[in-house]
Amino acid sequence: MTNMNQTVARETADQATPVVAVEASKPAHGSVEEGKTVGKPFSDKAKFKLRDVEVFYGENRAIKNISLDIARNEVIAFIGPSGCGKSTFLRCLNRMNDSIDSCRVTGSLMLDDIDIYDPKRDVVELRARVGMVFQKPNPFPKSIYENVAYGPRIHGLANRKADLDEIVENSLRKAGLWDEVKDRLDATATGMSGGQQQRLCIARAIAVSPEVVLMDEPCSALDPIATAKVEELIAELSESYTIVIVTHSMQQAARVSHRTAYFHLGNLVEVNETSKVFTSPEHELTESYITGRFG
Repeated sequence: MTNMNQTVARETADQATPVVAVEASKPAHGSVEEGKTVGKPFSDKAKFKLRDVEVFYGENRAIKNISLDIARNEVIAFIGPSGCGKSTFLRCLNRMNDSIDSCRVTGSLMLDDIDIYDPKRDVVELRARVGMVFQKPNPFPKSIYENVAYGPRIHGLANRKADLDEIVENSLRKAGLWDEVKDRLDATATGMSGGQQQRLCIARAIAVSPEVVLMDEPCSALDPIATAKVEELIAELSESYTIVIVTHSMQQAARVSHRTAYFHLGNLVEVNETSKVFTSPEHELTESYITGRFG
């Protein structure tokens, strides 16, 4: 009787554990050849051309010889386990890592054939072209109007109040916020809901007419309804901007992105059309991650 119970238990366990077949032609599990990325990491219409990029924190190498193109008007999602280098790589694209004394970036990082790490490059001008939306909403302790108007004012994009009013309204409309806040533009931004604050931060980022918008887990602190609104906004903004999003939600990556890039321990393992990454990935590490074997 004991043997029968053990047999039944084994059969039950086998049924409860899905077995995912892996093609023999895929790179072996755990095998990552540094500097080699499977799939389609390059593009004929590149906005960013990134070659042999490495990032060091002191002696620790966080990004390992990554080469990637980011295309114009595409949404590309960076996915992978915590600590794999997604956000570090993202922050290279507008030199946010400059604020970390121990951080050093090597390789070639070109935006429209301009070296963004040229010592003569104006970082303020770069960050106007490449905006950033952070994980947690960070509105200024100012009015809703002043949050959006701040960037255009300091960059000299509007000389008249009427011009500034137009920029603020257009930015809030693009962020899907205008109808919600048009009657209280003088209210303090910190009194808005979390989802509204995040969309305000997006409006603030696009108010200076950037070409690229970077988003570092923009929905991780939001409820499902607010997340859905931000995702709808990403789809609309992709018609005018290149968008790079870091996300821990594979479902979100599948919903909003055109291409998905999988990072693992500082390596860029695979880049492909999003539908391919989530249905027939080329690398076993990618497949193991998206099927929940680790991460």
